[in-house]
Amino acid sequence: MVQASAPGKCILFGEHAVVYGQPAVAVAIDQRLAVKLEHCNDWRIDGMKFHPQRHPHVKALMDRLWNNGPPLSIKISGDIPPASGLGSSAALSVAAAAALRAGRGRQIKDDDWAEGWTASRPNGVYDGPWKSEIGDEVEHGINAVDVDEASILAHAVEAAAQGGRASPLDSSTCAHGGCIVLSNVVEKDLNWLYSRSLNNVQWQVHSIQLSPVIDDVWLVIGNTGIHAPTSKQVARVAEILDENPTRMREIETIGIISRRGINALKAGEMEAVGRAMSENHLMLRNLGVSCPELENLIVAAAPSSLGVKLTGAGGGGCMIALTRNPKETSEAIELAGGRTMISRLAAPGLALDEFSEPPLWNPFE
Repeated sequence: MVQASAPGKCILFGEHAVVYGQPAVAVAIDQRLAVKLEHCNDWRIDGMKFHPQRHPHVKALMDRLWNNGPPLSIKISGDIPPASGLGSSAALSVAAAAALRAGRGRQIKDDDWAEGWTASRPNGVYDGPWKSEIGDEVEHGINAVDVDEASILAHAVEAAAQGGRASPLDSSTCAHGGCIVLSNVVEKDLNWLYSRSLNNVQWQVHSIQLSPVIDDVWLVIGNTGIHAPTSKQVARVAEILDENPTRMREIETIGIISRRGINALKAGEMEAVGRAMSENHLMLRNLGVSCPELENLIVAAAPSSLGVKLTGAGGGGCMIALTRNPKETSEAIELAGGRTMISRLAAPGLALDEFSEPPLWNPFE
């Protein structure tokens, strides 16, 4: 048996614009999702027969990491509501990638990984199942898991599920935890992690060390209860821009706001962070990705908050409030009809929670 878990995320700045190469910032939240794998006579997910079309993320990861492997029972648990803008699918993909990798292992040659995306490849890109012809040993469990690999695999399957449009923001945040910054350039004063590209858009993925002064601020997450699939909202914005290319200026303005927010985060100026969040929301509302239910919760939270905005793709899902008064803000949102969760900023990332020997599969034998 093996179990891995990953956090959800909230986007502080830059949703939708990040798909077009603009900078964006996300933080991991306390709410998490876990994936448990056990041997089974046939493929099952949460006790039901596994249907690939209902679980495209899991199916894509199985194809990459578990091709011809034995059938498994997959159990998904956690407190991240689905289709709410909190990264549930990315957390699922990251946790599933780590659990599958831990369960199947990684081949080692001369004290280095000889299998997986991080091994030496002709083009440097992980493109599916592969193993070296020779190897000294196989590592399983935590020694086989790599956070970068889980992030990159999750981005690949997210992009496939969203019709080829997806930034690595969700997958990187759910894998690494903390605070993640995407930019179109390498930011010299941030911790650069790796590059990702898709559809002629390239992102530089960074982590940022937040100031200690953030200890007195919280995120209150208000859920409208309306499911809003990311793929539909991303496609909607793409249609708007195709019909009126001049509206790309709004996307660029969101990028400018994101840069102001990044500078405020680095300086620990949380009032400025809040202002940037609220300005970002106005731009998203102008793009048409908000909805009356989100607006009601945002209006209710604003008086007790430093900043308020929708988070994620919009159209429903969740809003967030940056506040020093989480109880007051939470009560205001609930009185307006929302369901609330409270989180600190920059929670821990991917974890391998359980691993029982022997491994689930050794494809190298």
